[in-house]
Amino acid sequence: MHIRKGDKVLVLKGKDRGKTGEVRSIVTGQVKRSGERDSNRDRAIVAGVNIAKRHLRPGRVRTQAGIVDIEASIHVANLALICPHCNKPARVGNQVLEDGAKSRVCRRCGDLID
Repeated sequence: MHIRKGDKVLVLKGKDRGKTGEVRSIVTGQVKRSGERDSNRDRAIVAGVNIAKRHLRPGRVRTQAGIVDIEASIHVANLALICPHCNKPARVGNQVLEDGAKSRVCRRCGDLID
């Protein structure tokens, strides 16, 4: 997957199009028997994006009931990584380094991302 936890991303589609935020967590799909991934599960939770209302009842830990804003997940296909070098949204490629490690590469400027 081209998006990782801690990356700064730009939202490309949806009601929050144009907003930027940091990826808080990634929800990956399970691998099926045929070897393909469940694409409906490749989602990310981005800070300040896709805010949803959640109606909570009082419980043992939380005694206060009410309506709470939470960050819902968004599909990674609707996100673009913002390159830390050129500060623009860019596509991501993979490159194998001399020591055999695989690293992400910005397709716009050609620099290594991590």
